[in-house]
Order: sequence, then C-alpha cells, then structure tokens
Amino acid sequence: MLTTAEPHGSAAPRLTTTVAREYVHRAALSEVLLTGWSKVGRDAFTATAQWPRSHSFYVPEYGLHDPLLLCETIRQTSTLLAHVGYGIPLGHHLTWSRLQFAINPQALRTEATPAEISLHVTCADIRYRRSVPVSMSMHLEAARDGVLVAMASVGFASHSPAVYQRLRAGREVSEVFANAPQPPEPVSRSTVGRLRKQDIVLAPTAERLRWQLRVDTSHPVLFDHPLDHVPGMLLLESVRQAAHAMDPARAGAVLPTSMDVSFNRYVEFDEPCWIEAEPMPATGASSGTRDKIRVNAIQKGFSAFHASAELTDAAWL
Repeated sequence: MLTTAEPHGSAAPRLTTTVAREYVHRAALSEVLLTGWSKVGRDAFTATAQWPRSHSFYVPEYGLHDPLLLCETIRQTSTLLAHVGYGIPLGHHLTWSRLQFAINPQALRTEATPAEISLHVTCADIRYRRSVPVSMSMHLEAARDGVLVAMASVGFASHSPAVYQRLRAGREVSEVFANAPQPPEPVSRSTVGRLRKQDIVLAPTAERLRWQLRVDTSHPVLFDHPLDHVPGMLLLESVRQAAHAMDPARAGAVLPTSMDVSFNRYVEFDEPCWIEAEPMPATGASSGTRDKIRVNAIQKGFSAFHASAELTDAAWL
C-alpha cells in the first residue's frame, strides 16, 4: 500500500497564508509579512506576522533580524487594520505623521525557523469624517514566543483620492514616478555597511555629516510599486545609514534599537533632499554600548522629517 488514510478524528493541519497584498499596499506577494488578524475589542486587535530568516534588503547580521523589519511590520499592520478594521477604502492614501519604537535586541536572534511575531494593537485619537477615519494613532506590542520584542506607536492620516490630489497639487503618480531623476553616485559601501550599490540611500557632499538623499526608484523593495514621493521606509533607512556613516570604522553592525521620527512634509523626487546628522549626548545607561544621534532632512529649505535614534553595536550583544 502506497498511502494510508488519516485516522478518523485526527486534527486537521493548521494552514497558514498571508493577508491580501492589497491590504498592505504591496505588489509583491513575497514582501507581505502579515499572516492574519482578529478584532478583540472595540478598538483593539491582534495580528500575526512572519519574519523570514533571510531578506534581500532587510538583511540579518550577526545572527540578528534587522530592526527595520519591525518598522515594515508596523507599516503593514497599520495599513491592514485601517482597511479591514475601520473600513478605510482601498485607494485611499495613508500618510505617517509620527513613528516611535523601542526594541529588545536580544529578541531579534535568528533561529532555525522563521520568526513568528504576534502583535497586540490598540487604536486611539480616531477622527472621523462621514463615518470614515481621517486620522488615528496605533499602539503596538510585538512579541515572539511570549517574549516582548518591541513597543511602538504610529500616527497617520487617511486621504481620499480627491483630497490627496489636492494635497499633491494634481501630481499624477505614473508621470511623477516615470520622470524621477537618476540617483547620484552613492557613498562607499563601507561607509554605510551595505554590500550592494542599489541599497545605498546616501550620496556624498563636501560637508561632514551631511549627505544627499539618494533615491533609486528601481529598487525592488523600497519601490515595490510606483509612488509620487519618497516612501517612509527609505527615510528610516537614511537614518540608519547616517548613523553608520558617522563612524564607518566601528566594528559590528549598527542596529537602530529605538527611534522617534516626525514626518513633516512629503519628500519629492525632483529636488535634492539633504540628510544632516549630529551625535547626541549619551546617557549613563547607554554609554559604551549605545550611541544616540539626531537626523534632520532638509528639502527646499524646510524640514521634511526629523528623527532621534539610539544605536546598539551588535558586537555587544
């Protein structure tokens, strides 16, 4: 006999899939991290995610998952719940105003299987217009096998297509994306700890601790689909790379273990955006193992975003 029937009463296997890619604003199924969600209260939800053992852009180093994989998980979770939890229609544009997170680096260790992440989400500060939310904040706790991975919060607004067109002065996504200028030559790979030129988001300037934001719209992860402005995940990557570039001779990977980022304006493709970094005084608790920096992005004379970040050297973990 080549096969045997399952015995009566045996438990059915648990089948796992990802959420619909449209709900997390992704074109590539391979880039969808979320595997499910449920509503557990009036403004409370749970979601599940899986982090791959390897990723083409969020590369594990020193046996640790990339902390920015958490940020992409936060982005996907907030987008998913905005649509399925609050009925914000697909086609509406979601825009971050602030992102904060603090991560437990010990919980980032890669293992023999992908990391299964559970997220507990509560929503607050919800403003409605005609029964559809136009802004809210979400507070998230991420855990892995019962161990706290991170705490985070994100604030964002939702714009209907008509409102978004007014905000963007009629810019058409396809036209703006097609006419994005070619990126300038990057800083060296060793300066930012990146092996591939395509993954480098900083270009050199004549000033120390000042770079031009390098926007390569052909990047398959950062630009998974056409956009009419620089995405938030690229801006977060610029903070991480600026931290590395401040001291490129340091040993080990630089892990952004906490960030507080305010997004003030859309970063456009057709004007240079300057990334400026400065060290912040270290506290007694962080001295020796952790550094703090402040990063500001300037475009057309205005602050497009500003961030403070705490960096942990993986060699100390």
